[in-house]
Amino acid sequence: MQGRVLIIAGSDSGGGAGIQADIKTVTALNGFAMTAITALTAQNTLGVHAIEEVSPNFVYEQIKVVLQDLGADCIKTGMLHRIEIIDVVVRALDDFGTDIPLVVDPVMVAKGGSSLLSPDAVEAMREKIIPRASVLTPNAPEATALTGMDVNSRDDAMEVALNLSALGPKAVLIKGGHVDEQSGVLSDVLLHGENTIDIFESPRIQTNHTHGTGCTLASAIAAGVAAGMDMKSAVVRARDYVHKAIETAPGYGQGHGPLNHAHTVNS
Repeated sequence: MQGRVLIIAGSDSGGGAGIQADIKTVTALNGFAMTAITALTAQNTLGVHAIEEVSPNFVYEQIKVVLQDLGADCIKTGMLHRIEIIDVVVRALDDFGTDIPLVVDPVMVAKGGSSLLSPDAVEAMREKIIPRASVLTPNAPEATALTGMDVNSRDDAMEVALNLSALGPKAVLIKGGHVDEQSGVLSDVLLHGENTIDIFESPRIQTNHTHGTGCTLASAIAAGVAAGMDMKSAVVRARDYVHKAIETAPGYGQGHGPLNHAHTVNS
């Protein structure tokens, strides 16, 4: 049976990130994707050009009807954008999803630099969403925004992971894409279990076609969790999927192009 993943996130009209990337990823990894859309963006590889809000009540209703009928084996959050959305997501999870594993991608800034989380919502993210996470998946700038600590090395990433774990998530994955960007090796740091740290390394691919990597990685992890994989195994498979999706990116757009979400992987 397919693992069911409910994705609570924003829409990317360019198809490279957000809900569109999430659905493609979960489907490619043999999961069943469901959605609650939190915002609409007019977006392409050059950036976010406009954002249209979705009402908090409608976000709540999407989550409610999906979980009451179809259920979920994992929930993934992406762009939550503002305090009102964070509050209704928390309320919906309290009402319908308390025992469902939660992958939290703390989406704050788009690849082109546009803000996707209002400044006053950062604290709400820290206090209300992150403590519920089965795994939190920030990149280095997001980890810095959440902790005030710079992430310039693998040692920094390990220290920040410990700091974030004190907020309550069961696991923290610090993504290394923004760390030492001239290095030929990309390192991700996973803190899980009883403060177990695993370091994952892969060759860094020098390319502009990395739009949606964060959304894709988090959704790939969620698909693994939904399928019953342990956290480390889910992360290993998700990293492999993203790496190959970057390697085989189609080259679309004039800016930060999308990945190839349709490539095949070994389950």
